[in-house]
Amino acid sequence: MAADIAAKGTLAAVAVGGAAGALLRYWLVSVVPTKSGGFPLGTLLVNSAGCLLIGALMVAVAELRNVHTLVRPFLGVGVLGGFTTFSTYAEEVRALLTPDTLVLALAYLLTTVLCALAAVAAGMRLARWAL
Repeated sequence: MAADIAAKGTLAAVAVGGAAGALLRYWLVSVVPTKSGGFPLGTLLVNSAGCLLIGALMVAVAELRNVHTLVRPFLGVGVLGGFTTFSTYAEEVRALLTPDTLVLALAYLLTTVLCALAAVAAGMRLARWAL
């Protein structure tokens, strides 16, 4: 019974957080629109920011005491999972895989991976410094 209630609470936290993260992403990406065949800067910025925050959150959750059990599901899986959009990233790379934009597709593919990894590392370092 208690495990069922906890599971429902976790599911609700992820769902509410995911909706909030997706709405925030939608708003931010609409501020930086991408022209057809252009570099998807909005998605790159959103995914990089999300990775920075995920790195910081994971350090904070792992190293702080008395963190509520729903913080990680709500913020990590929900908000930041809904905020980042690697499915859109994959679709944007696929759309750029044409003879005219092949170099741009490869640049976007590599730039996103490198920025995401650097952002997670930076978020972890910042969180450790702040703690």
